[in-house]
Amino acid sequence: MSNIQGNAHVYGDNIDTDQLAPIKSYMNMEPEEGCKFCLEPLDPDFAGAVKDGDIFVAGNNMGIGSSREQAPMFLKMLGIRAVLAKSFSRIFYRNTLNFGLPALVCAETDKISKGDVLSIDPLAGTVENLSTHETLACQPLPEHLLTMIADGGLLAHLEKKLKKSA
Repeated sequence: MSNIQGNAHVYGDNIDTDQLAPIKSYMNMEPEEGCKFCLEPLDPDFAGAVKDGDIFVAGNNMGIGSSREQAPMFLKMLGIRAVLAKSFSRIFYRNTLNFGLPALVCAETDKISKGDVLSIDPLAGTVENLSTHETLACQPLPEHLLTMIADGGLLAHLEKKLKKSA
């Protein structure tokens, strides 16, 4: 997997799945419509501001709350290509990876500002802030997870493996 480069959308601690996937956004809508309400309770302009390739940055407890798999799915559908946080809810972290969206633990997300251009090397575990010329350390993702992400997520990865073995 190559480096991920994009603009940072920065939020604080305790971003929960109810904010990322408000109930109105997935109960009665198709995902393509529902994702437009991603993060609306916290930032009504978020969904319209995301550009393909952007990076979501948070503090502690990213993805707390219910285990709504729509939360990481909506981020990916909007164009987010990686999520950085000081810590993640266990279920949100795994759901994010399962959807083919890299999630990296980075203790220094408070050094990233909205709009900073970041370049992430998920295998090496580095985040280069191209706006400030500072390099931050993060926990690298193991190769087997990077392969799964490159394949498009868990289901696509399993389908690929099953085709090879058939």
